[in-house]
Amino acid sequence: PSPLGILMHPRYGFWHAYRGALLFDDELSVQAAEAAPHLCDSCVEKPCLKSCPVDAYSGQGFAHQSCLAQVRGANGEPCRSSGCLDRNACPYGTAYRYPPEVQAFHMASFAAVAG
Repeated sequence: PSPLGILMHPRYGFWHAYRGALLFDDELSVQAAEAAPHLCDSCVEKPCLKSCPVDAYSGQGFAHQSCLAQVRGANGEPCRSSGCLDRNACPYGTAYRYPPEVQAFHMASFAAVAG
């Protein structure tokens, strides 16, 4: 995983999602993934760890309560309208970044459902 603890795609960066379920009658053989250098290893500045106003991401994991309080709070407008500031700070996959309205939808969902 990335320093944020979420998967990092070599092409799309943080801007990918996998949803679904597959059921098979037979067992499938799985091919090993190709080994590739992790993009984060070559990122010296690590802006993804410097943009969150409450430092929700750290070596200890994701402090979801701190993030949630920020998103719901008076100073959380940048997060609510533009999405996760740390995730948006990543220089990889920017061409695939979700539009602001999609990110705002996800942040509103997080604020409404998380506890």
